[in-house]
Amino acid sequence: MPEFLRLQSLTEQLLSAARRAGADQADAVAVSAAAVSVDVRAGKLEHAERAEGVEIGLRVLLGGRQACVSASDHSERTIEDMAARAVAMAREAPVDDNLGLAEPDQLTLDTDSSRLDLYDHESEPTPEQLQDAALRAEAAALQVEGISRIESASSSHSRRQMWISATNGFSAGLGRSGHGLSTIAITGEGTGMERDWAGESRAHLSDMPEAEEIGRLAGLRTIERRGAKKPPTGSFPILYDERVASGLIGHLVSAANGAAVARGASWLRDALGEQVLPDGFDLIEQPHLPRMGSSRIFDAEGLPTSERALVSGGTLQGWTLDLATGRKLGMPSTASAMRGTGSPPSPGVTNLALTPGEKSREELIRDMGRGLIVTSMLGSSINSTTGDYSRGASGFWVENGQITHAINECTIAGNLREMLLRLTAANDVRDWRAMRVPSLLVEGMTVAGE
Repeated sequence: MPEFLRLQSLTEQLLSAARRAGADQADAVAVSAAAVSVDVRAGKLEHAERAEGVEIGLRVLLGGRQACVSASDHSERTIEDMAARAVAMAREAPVDDNLGLAEPDQLTLDTDSSRLDLYDHESEPTPEQLQDAALRAEAAALQVEGISRIESASSSHSRRQMWISATNGFSAGLGRSGHGLSTIAITGEGTGMERDWAGESRAHLSDMPEAEEIGRLAGLRTIERRGAKKPPTGSFPILYDERVASGLIGHLVSAANGAAVARGASWLRDALGEQVLPDGFDLIEQPHLPRMGSSRIFDAEGLPTSERALVSGGTLQGWTLDLATGRKLGMPSTASAMRGTGSPPSPGVTNLALTPGEKSREELIRDMGRGLIVTSMLGSSINSTTGDYSRGASGFWVENGQITHAINECTIAGNLREMLLRLTAANDVRDWRAMRVPSLLVEGMTVAGE
């Protein structure tokens, strides 16, 4: 039986069992996944792993209550037991009148995801081919003068097929594939040791860069970190390199998540319709980009997705909502529901793009005069209610508009609401990123170093 038909059959069995057990409403998920990863070191295979299986999940709703159960066994006995257990759990759960499936007229009429081209139908790479790619990346990194050794070079492939069905009539599937390659290189020894990395991932193998390109980039980035030391303490401009700038915007995205807003645990909870980025900045969700791993034409509750602006002209346009959080906040869902087999839907985003600037990264460095370029973040302390921000960082020091040396062991701090209003964007946004965010300059942050 083709895989999608098998997964669809499993979800239908789960829904039938839920009805027999007494559920008012139910939705079911069946996921077939396989992943292979290979790690090499010193020119030899160090670790290889393969995981494969089918998981099923069931959510039942009963009188404003819900419960979720999941299993890796999908025998008839297990399915009947899951349904009985879920209904018993739901009867003990607290009542939430915001829970419930989508109305039939809310459901998407387009469930064919093939136009998104998310699944690589070419032959899966063999473990030997994965090992060869990792070895080539490792060798390329070692060819960079000054690299002492490679901590790891890893290559991976995965495939995932999912089917979702619900008692409101929704039934659809989606398949995704993934290819990844990364390398971590080391320079120096003992207390003078520094490391950096490079890695890429794509839905299609044909879109991946060459292994040698990734390995060499890891080596070059690592060499740049030689002689790193602590920066001075004070207030300085900070340039978030495009490698980490998406994390800064990610804090805004998290604060605009309806689940956090509904709990009152968001520093943006009172900012709807207010300025959160400088004039001219848009933050757009693009769920229909082809060959991008997080694209989707429907969400986990069967609603049709579409492009939307989280921020337009610097102004916050709305929250990221699934059905339940939308009902709590008195707003329609933004078709943002995501879920796994063992959890209910929750809001999440797909592909995001931030408006790039006109100046190059080099021009921003020149204009900042004296300050810090951050290329790596270490740990975090973010107050979700106030937006107070403190993170460990490493990168490069800038004097007179020129990079002088690498820095490490410092902490940068500020308040996210204020930081995001002082952004200047570079024009170095890169393709093939789920968050397409350029390097971002933030004025007047606190640096704690020497």
